[in-house]
Amino acid sequence: MSADHHSGTSGPRIAIAGATGRVGATLISLLASDPVETIALTRDPRTATLPEGVAVAAIDFDRPETLWHALRGAERLFLAHGTSPRQVENEVALIDAAVAANVRHIVKLSALCPATRLTPFAWHMKIEAHLARQAIAATVLRPSAFFDVLKRSGPQIAGGAWAGAATQGRVNFIDTRDIAKVARVALLEKVHPHSQRAYHLTGARAWTMQEIAQELSALLGRRINYGSRTLEEQHAALLGSGLSPLIADLLTGLDQMFRDSALSETTATVRELTGSDPRTLHDWLIDNLAVFQS
Repeated sequence: MSADHHSGTSGPRIAIAGATGRVGATLISLLASDPVETIALTRDPRTATLPEGVAVAAIDFDRPETLWHALRGAERLFLAHGTSPRQVENEVALIDAAVAANVRHIVKLSALCPATRLTPFAWHMKIEAHLARQAIAATVLRPSAFFDVLKRSGPQIAGGAWAGAATQGRVNFIDTRDIAKVARVALLEKVHPHSQRAYHLTGARAWTMQEIAQELSALLGRRINYGSRTLEEQHAALLGSGLSPLIADLLTGLDQMFRDSALSETTATVRELTGSDPRTLHDWLIDNLAVFQS
């Protein structure tokens, strides 16, 4: 379907940028039961697997007119973008296109962080600053670290050699499905034309890597240890594993955040907005245990 397709619903038209991402895909499935028309914005409509009834609009960031055309007629925009060197440029372009297309409300997926030079957190800060200057209602979702980050350590844990630079730092992880539930609430609620808000989203509690290792040990039935590295050692190990310099920098920066307990905050926002407690570490590990099994 093209963006000009109308599903016959009488509710608002909601555009989803990042529709095939972890949060966006869950959000689209949640909105399927709501009286709204959902449009998935994607760079490659041929590869997008979407639920029945979801309209698709192709966008090309090198052709800004495609962004405006995709957003024409949409009342609300969910804005998410995979981490990439063009993230700031592309999200700013979507914000500008939304303003030009008279979108009324943008819900941006950002990150919970202190003021920092570390990417991608610093990128989100730049995008948020641009969004804040626009005459449009905006809600920023600032989740703590995704549980899915732990999947990157799956092969290490399965092989019995988990290590990193988080030391004894504490981090409050969140399930991306809970972020999607909050995004749905934010998109559907009525807001004033120039409302500016931010929701800080976390899981139920903060954990050290050693405590996560204990949880994994109990579930896997074998001892899991978390070995300690310096940030320099971690960066070198990531490069040595074949990761690109960009990804090695991102993951080392994340470990620095963990080490400093910069993402250890606990909020009640998920429960207050959705009516349900956020999923726990135990729940997430049970759902994803195969990732950590040898």
